[in-house]
Amino acid sequence: MARSAFPGFPKDGLEFLRKLARNNRREWFQPRKQIYESQVKQPMRELVMAVNGEMARFAPEYVTDPDKAIYRIYRDTRFSKDKTPYKTHIAASFHRRAPGASGEAGFYFAISPKNVAVGGGVYMPPPETLRGIRQHLAEHHAEFRKLIKGRALREQFGELDGEQLTRVPKGFDAAHPAADLVRYKQFFFYIEMPPDLAGSSQVSGEIVRRFRTVTPFLRFLNAPFQTKAKPMFPDF
Repeated sequence: MARSAFPGFPKDGLEFLRKLARNNRREWFQPRKQIYESQVKQPMRELVMAVNGEMARFAPEYVTDPDKAIYRIYRDTRFSKDKTPYKTHIAASFHRRAPGASGEAGFYFAISPKNVAVGGGVYMPPPETLRGIRQHLAEHHAEFRKLIKGRALREQFGELDGEQLTRVPKGFDAAHPAADLVRYKQFFFYIEMPPDLAGSSQVSGEIVRRFRTVTPFLRFLNAPFQTKAKPMFPDF
């Protein structure tokens, strides 16, 4: 497994997330917010920068400012039965930098005391993005099938994931060779790795290795929307 300059998540940061899971309320979090900032969020910034540095070599258009990549710790509880205010993991996503690229396929990873999660794809595409992907699939289904059966992709992630419709969506022929593919509402690969990896110097290398493998899949999904994007950090 690959090593990097990132030494791994500090034990204090992972312990903070463990305690937060047991004390998920504002009264506990607020007096300890500085611990979160220094032991969880700052290491995450450093990890994102380490990943960016490697990703600039094979997917420069997805390199993302850490403060834009990292998700907020606060949960959106408006439509959830679970009203706990804080997430008990920290995550980041990397999307193609181009006008109108919102909702396209991207990279994702998350750190928690339970696992290190890595994924790539499109999870909740807006209707126009989903239509574009489905049309692209209908026209290039053989290429897509070959892509998702790639040995490295299956070894590192397993099978293609995502919710599916029970029927072919309106506008597509049920007898089309890509009928099974256009039923997908989401297209992603995702894996959860052991929690010990989070505190290891190997964590960024393992994330990067999987990002590199899933890159052709992301580029296929984003091909209908492709425009040139300049590298964010051209000096890497």
